[in-house]
Amino acid sequence: MDAALIWDWATFAMRWLHVVTAIAWIGSSFYFIALDLGLRAAPDLPKGAAGEEWQVHGGGFYHIRKYLVAPERMPEHLTWFKWESYATWLSGAAMLILVYWHRADLFLIDPAKIAWEPWQGMALSAASLTLGWLIYDAACKSPLGNYPAAFMALLLVALTAMAWGYGQIFTDRAAFLHLGAYTATIMTANVFLIIIPNQKIVVADLRAGRAPDPKYGKIAKLRSMHNNYLTLPVVFFMLSNHAPLAFATTWAWVIAALVFLMGVTIRHWFNSRHARKPAPYWTIPATVLLFGLCVWLSMLGPRDAPEEEAALSGTALQFAQAPGFDEVASLVTAHCAMCHTRDPAYEGILAAPKGLLLDTPEAVARAAEPVFIFAGLTAAMPPGAANFMTPEDRAAIRAWYRAGAEAELARN
Repeated sequence: MDAALIWDWATFAMRWLHVVTAIAWIGSSFYFIALDLGLRAAPDLPKGAAGEEWQVHGGGFYHIRKYLVAPERMPEHLTWFKWESYATWLSGAAMLILVYWHRADLFLIDPAKIAWEPWQGMALSAASLTLGWLIYDAACKSPLGNYPAAFMALLLVALTAMAWGYGQIFTDRAAFLHLGAYTATIMTANVFLIIIPNQKIVVADLRAGRAPDPKYGKIAKLRSMHNNYLTLPVVFFMLSNHAPLAFATTWAWVIAALVFLMGVTIRHWFNSRHARKPAPYWTIPATVLLFGLCVWLSMLGPRDAPEEEAALSGTALQFAQAPGFDEVASLVTAHCAMCHTRDPAYEGILAAPKGLLLDTPEAVARAAEPVFIFAGLTAAMPPGAANFMTPEDRAAIRAWYRAGAEAELARN
């Protein structure tokens, strides 16, 4: 059985798990933000309760009360909402490894930008997520953390700078993915290192008969607010690998900044409505304008192509030297390059799908695995009316890939 087939199914399984856990996390997050903002005062609230909410769902009524610090005694049953966040981040990290680290030479490092070895790209990938969190956490704990609006403005500047920096080294697709991964790391680390530990301190005080310090709840609430405004941009960046018009353009880093701003305007609308405040109608045209700017920036064209394509090395070189490569390179460029190029000729295709270029023999060698899966093992590509590949063509792709995979295995 082909290793690429097993790897692709493993990637798909992990992607499915990531989506399931993300739905659970984002769903509970949205629910509790709406619940918190919708609480109302009532004359019969018990001591320490800040508000209550009546809700109806699934044929029944729910009566919910919130305590700002903690109830007078520890309840017998307590449900913790944390595993949704942890599972989402862990499955996302696994996706990063399976897709971007496993084939760092294709999906992570862009040799036209910087001639790095795959291990260097992986090291930067891991270091940027770790150091990014440490810097963010230090800023939260500094005096700046006491000014939420100023802090969020500075965070926007930092995220925009990271978008630009990632784009100078990583492939365009990986740059956007890492921006989402960094933001998700902030959110999960907030839960794992700040929010849950603070809640555990309050629980421990209750069990010991001590009055909990309200500062722990305030700190947790601030980090929860940050997560609230970062959620929608994370979803955008995680879906962006399907939208090269967003990530594979000259001004992709500016588009990233606009996406973060749209996250703020959209969440402000929902937060205001949940809090039963007057509807902030200005957020609707503001969001439409921001999205329109993204569309306009995408029309300014892709990044400038390098004058000379970077030389092949490592895995790509093995596939370029494998028997049958010349035939396969001709097949792929003939059947796929009308879409998978910097300036697609196929009507209705404005940018290379997934940012994958297949318009030169070197590009085909670098994309050996996806070519094998989508045009060799399956008939997924070319799609529909553009499909003129014969069974013999696909057999030639399979034979070439397997020869290259054997050479790569022997090399390692």
